[in-house]
Amino acid sequence: MPRTALRICPLCEATCGLTLTIEGSKVTGARGDREDVFSRGFICPKGAAFGALDADPDRLRSPLVRRGGRLEEATWEEAFEAVAAAVPALAREYGAQSVGVVLGNPNVHTMAGQLYPPLLLKALGTRNLFTASTLDQMPKHVSSGLLFGDPFAIPVPDLDRTDFLLLLGANPLESNGSLCTAPDFPGRLKALRARGGTLVVVDPRRTRTAQLADRHLAPRPGSDALLLAALAHTLIAEKLTALGELAERTEGFGELSGALASFTPEAVAPACDLPAEEIRDLARALAAAPTAAVYGRIGSSTVEYGTPASWLVDVLNVLTGNLDRPGGALFPLSATDRAPRPAGPGKGFGLGRWHSRVSGHPEAKAELPMAALAEEIETPGEGRIRVLVSIAANPVLSAPDGRRLDAALAGLDFMISVDPYLNETSRHAHVVLPPPPPSQSAHFDFSFNGFAVHNQVRYSPPAVPLEEGRMDECEIHARLVLAVSGMHGAEPAAVDDLAIRTTLARETADPYSPLHGQDPARLAGLLTGATGPERRLDLMLRTGPYGDRFGVPADAATDADAGTDIDARARARAEAGAGAGAGGRSPGLGLERLLAHPHGIDLGPLRPRLPGVLKTRSGRIELLPDPIAAELPRLRAALADRPAALVLVGRRHLRSNNSWLHNVPALTGGSNRCTLHVHPDDAARLGLTDGGLARVTADGGSLEVPVEVTDSVRTGVVSLPHGWGHDRSGTRLSVASATPGANVNQLLDGTRLDPLSGTAVLNGFPVELTPLP
Repeated sequence: MPRTALRICPLCEATCGLTLTIEGSKVTGARGDREDVFSRGFICPKGAAFGALDADPDRLRSPLVRRGGRLEEATWEEAFEAVAAAVPALAREYGAQSVGVVLGNPNVHTMAGQLYPPLLLKALGTRNLFTASTLDQMPKHVSSGLLFGDPFAIPVPDLDRTDFLLLLGANPLESNGSLCTAPDFPGRLKALRARGGTLVVVDPRRTRTAQLADRHLAPRPGSDALLLAALAHTLIAEKLTALGELAERTEGFGELSGALASFTPEAVAPACDLPAEEIRDLARALAAAPTAAVYGRIGSSTVEYGTPASWLVDVLNVLTGNLDRPGGALFPLSATDRAPRPAGPGKGFGLGRWHSRVSGHPEAKAELPMAALAEEIETPGEGRIRVLVSIAANPVLSAPDGRRLDAALAGLDFMISVDPYLNETSRHAHVVLPPPPPSQSAHFDFSFNGFAVHNQVRYSPPAVPLEEGRMDECEIHARLVLAVSGMHGAEPAAVDDLAIRTTLARETADPYSPLHGQDPARLAGLLTGATGPERRLDLMLRTGPYGDRFGVPADAATDADAGTDIDARARARAEAGAGAGAGGRSPGLGLERLLAHPHGIDLGPLRPRLPGVLKTRSGRIELLPDPIAAELPRLRAALADRPAALVLVGRRHLRSNNSWLHNVPALTGGSNRCTLHVHPDDAARLGLTDGGLARVTADGGSLEVPVEVTDSVRTGVVSLPHGWGHDRSGTRLSVASATPGANVNQLLDGTRLDPLSGTAVLNGFPVELTPLP
């Protein structure tokens, strides 16, 4: 008889709750969980295809080990023995910096990908970390770090209560949101308009989101920072700023006024290709709204001035008094965040603590640009990367100049890939360690709950038992940590035990922790959970802001000083269904409580959190940080730039997520196609025809792609989606390789970067088009 099981969808940032239908050990259906406290039954085509992805016959079932130049199936023991024999020896011979680590986007969608990479990096001792962040969101981390002192303190729009929402470079009706976790983003935007609110979309394409908007501005791609600077200038010049309570928590307002003086609407209008009066009207509407939020994403991030644009998004939220305000942009409080500490000056956020070996790129958030990976492998000399650990990553498709990286990977001394597929990147590995299908893994959103538009917490145990011959993904990671650190053969539970001891030692030694002075061994013995990862989750929940703290009373003064109202926290726990404990306090969260609520626990709407989130050296919002001030002259010079005649931008597909889902038949075809969108006027001028072929040429080379003539893009702009190019030999992606598409990132040579964040410029770069017969 079929049965059902609950599961949080791991296929995008919306984290919708699913109800799976299971026959035997096979997922035969997926629908939205109507009782889920966050998604309330919403589901998109990706979630509906969960079963097809889970059962994809191309998923690897056993490890692969390279023997005689060929990848062959091997036992788990053989695979980890190969790792243990190679990596420690090479690291000893060539040094720790000869090892590089690449983390792909799917890591933030799994428990293993969040819990173990930090332990792996510590075991390796390398600074050569490359992640998908420098292909996507690093500008936001850098700007938040500079403004607030914490690169993870990223405010999100209060979608359910705002009166005015300004979206830049975001298409949540297709992407489901990014750095803004919001199930049913389309429904929330429709609800905004239904309650009389205003939606303004800034995008060079008339996306589905733009079609929903009250107002759509289509500027020249890459000009977002100039537009935002003009909006901020107008607010200041026309005395429309209203910082309110933020005034006493902010420094640098006077300097900001001078720094933005030259960015008048008239000055930026030619570069943005928007009328000056339209820019001024938008600034006035933003200021006049009862509440408002400005939100920018990948289209305003993966551009030459991505960090200034990300900074200006929050400058506008500050200038209008909407930062940390209901209906504005607020800082979520995840159940696995550390419990609040007293507010006050922190260590701040710095850039360039070290630099890449070849081109000298500064680190940002302990990461180097993904665009620099190929040169770090292929350039001879001390510190050359000889060993690479790639976890859930496919940079041959996702990073600039995949051909160069493809060739570089072939020259590695040793490569490990943790990946369920033999794809364009993992085909180079000496050892491939495949995790099981998602139905066989537990799930908790450590990352996305920190960007959620409503505070909540949910956990999914495995929906079906681990299949014979498979290894749990967390165990794979734990054994990998042991193998590279010379501890192959030790029990994987030792990795989790060490993480628990380290966390408890820190908490009990911290005078501001409610666990200060407690016995770490006693507390460790109180943890619940059937596995090491569950015990670690239990620890994070219990020591977090809503946690039961092992029953240790908290110091009310500590909570109050941290800028978090202890009564509000108690109310949040009460709203979650917690009964009063000793002394009238809620017993709070722990794993057992979470397991008792399979549809999740509602922790209440977002609440103001300043000044507690601030970790700047001043203890205030630093409105004009030095690195940003130093970057503004370069932005100012862009006012005089002569724009390229034709530039390219990417686009999202609702039924795709980067290169992940192109091997699932149910998610292919229809609008999910790799075509070049060209405006009719540009097509006529260039001699292009709908359905014909065009050669696209840019810094990194050229591609031949089918043309789709459409007025959904503005003139002077063409669009090609990201994540395609499944045409290399040696992969096992039967569906994707049948319709490979073209890799848009091959048009880039990796030299175009946002300098502050090291993020590759994937949008708004110049191209030339030639019609092909």
